[in-house]
Order: sequence, then structure tokens, then C-alpha cells
Amino acid sequence: MNKIIVLLIAVVCCSSFSFTKINYEKNKPGKWIKLFDGKTTKGWHTYGKQTAGKVWDIKNGSLHVDPELRKKYKDEDGDLVSDQEFENFDLKLDWMIAKNGNSGVMIFVNEDAAKNPTPYMTGPEIQVLDNEGHPDAKIHKHRAGDLYDLIPSNKETVKPYGQWNHAEIIANNGKLDIYLNGNHSVSTTMWDDNWKKMIANSKFKSMPDFGTFHKGHIDLQDHGDEVWFKNIMIKKL
Repeated sequence: MNKIIVLLIAVVCCSSFSFTKINYEKNKPGKWIKLFDGKTTKGWHTYGKQTAGKVWDIKNGSLHVDPELRKKYKDEDGDLVSDQEFENFDLKLDWMIAKNGNSGVMIFVNEDAAKNPTPYMTGPEIQVLDNEGHPDAKIHKHRAGDLYDLIPSNKETVKPYGQWNHAEIIANNGKLDIYLNGNHSVSTTMWDDNWKKMIANSKFKSMPDFGTFHKGHIDLQDHGDEVWFKNIMIKKL
């Protein structure tokens, strides 16, 4: 008799749940995508061009700016931008800078080279820098991990030149969070009145398109100095 009751309860429960099935696919988070395969520049091109400039090479599984190649190849320099554009995303990557070096990672870059000849005219930059050797570090909001010329990092966790740093940039519906080596260094909201005020008080005030785009390319800056990027992953949110 007890077995029959248990069986009836199981049947009722199964019937009930068949009408309230959870759609896991709908709530499933995005998958991580490799933006760099570790072997080629596939998926990237120089800003305003069709292919990647030859100052960028692959060195030990990383995208590398080689200043020596600049001497060999003329007009082959410039920032690398992702072929794809992204709107809401979680971006992770590792970077390493040479002694006295300067570079950066930009987001929401709009590629209209005729209107804006350089990526920094549209894309906010997370600073990549040798804080101990580059003179830009003497300027407030220009140090490694800062949202360049807008917001300083709340705590400096950058490693010295020649060592790898791990960065994470999360942009989701206007909320921007930046992490460096595990520290939540910058948090802000883009495109609101305070954002516009910050830009108006920055070096970008004369650039009308700066920080206005809600979708754009990921940019790895060629500032003329040696720099490495690897383990570049992104997840659409």
C-alpha cells in the first residue's frame, strides 16, 4: 500500500513540474571567446586598415609590439583593434610592459578613421605603464590601471616592468568596472551627466565623440614602446 502511495505522489509531482519547466538556455551566461589564438593576428587589424601592421608580431604566445620592426617597416605601426565590436562584455587579458614603456587598452572604439584619425579620440583607455620609469606616471590619473585622464585607481597593484599583469574590464549597460591583479581599481557609470562632466574636465574635452559610443572595438595601443598582450578572452553579457 505504501509503495502505491509513493508512486502516485511521484506521478503527481512529475506532472506538476512538466508545466513549470525552467528554461536554462534563456538564463545561460555567455561563453568565453578567445580574441587571440596565441599564434596569429587573426581577428585583429590595425586601426583604419584591413590587416595587422608589421610592428606587431607573435612572441612566446603573445601579441607583441617590437620597436625594432618599426625601423624596418614604414607605415606599419598603429593600434590593433578587434575585428568584432562589443556592447556589454567581460574582458580578461594579461599585459606586460618594457622598461620606461607606455601603452593601453581601449574600449568602445569607433572605427571611423576619416572622422577620428586615432582610436583615443573615441575609446576610453585603461592605462598600461611602467610607473617607475615613464614620465607619464607623474601625472594624476595617468598611472597603470587608471581610467586614463578620468579616474585614478583606488589602489596600485601593478607589477614592475618585465612582469605580467592580469586585467579585467567589465562593461554592462553603462556600468564600468576595472580590475588589476585582483583589485577592483575603478568603478564608474558611463554616459550619464557625471561621465560627461569628467570628460569636459579632461584632455578629451575637445573630442566630441570621445566616450559616447555604446558599442565598439577593443583596442591594444601601439604607443611606440615594447609591450606584450596574451590570454585575451571576452564574454558577451
